[in-house]
Amino acid sequence: MWIRIVWTILFLILGPFAGGLLAGIDRKITARLQGRRGPSVWQPFYDLLKLFRKQAVIVNSIQDFLICGFFIFIVFTGALFFWGGDLLLVFFSLTLAGIFFMMSACSANSPFSAMGAQRELMQTMAYEPMVLLAAIGFYVCNGSFAVSDIAQAHLPAVLYLPGVFLGFLYILTIKFRKSPFDISTSHHAHQEMVKGITTELSGPILALVELAHWYENVFLLGVIALFFVASSWWTWILAVVMCIVCYFFEILIDNTFARVKWQEMLKTAWSVTLVAGAVNIMIVILIL
Repeated sequence: MWIRIVWTILFLILGPFAGGLLAGIDRKITARLQGRRGPSVWQPFYDLLKLFRKQAVIVNSIQDFLICGFFIFIVFTGALFFWGGDLLLVFFSLTLAGIFFMMSACSANSPFSAMGAQRELMQTMAYEPMVLLAAIGFYVCNGSFAVSDIAQAHLPAVLYLPGVFLGFLYILTIKFRKSPFDISTSHHAHQEMVKGITTELSGPILALVELAHWYENVFLLGVIALFFVASSWWTWILAVVMCIVCYFFEILIDNTFARVKWQEMLKTAWSVTLVAGAVNIMIVILIL
């Protein structure tokens, strides 16, 4: 019980720091790959403080309420995961947070924001099947949806679920909002929708969205770690190394591929889900 409490508190306190540091490292590596020096790794924290200090421009009251709901459910998702709770409930909470985010964009009277919300819905349709298959895969291997039980297995889940792991890594490009799948919004306002789903957000509300994304990124890396952790102590070191490798891989993909249309994203994501995820789970069921 005490270990669960410690993990949850560490996530709530250190999650924003780790997420912001990852964002800073991301920008630094991206700049180096593009032949630039890049900003300091602490720049995301400076940007966040600047947003919190700006005057709040309220489009409508319901949008602020929905953004707060998005932030709360993202934090709840990560806290429940690091508490060792039910993985299905964790993923359902993540989906609910996404619904709040999309509804906030739809509440604004902006064509760019509405289009971004529609594309965000397409992204959700693309990655949700793989997310659910990942939860099912963990259950098939361990007989439990509890994160605490999965983390104490005799062998890492990735030995049984290599296809599910690769499929989850594929849809992480969508969740991390990396090119070629950053179709609803982009880190830079250089697409046809300006900033898409976040066009009408500014000041403290936009800062809350950025903070939620930091929490979410740490949670998603936690799911990656869950594929590698087991009862042996050395698997925790392996999990940390693989999280670093996977995050660098996503940065490399972001700087290598151009943005695709939503039809291509949906087709490829579902294809990978069917081939890598569903086939892998069926094989494991037959073996076990």
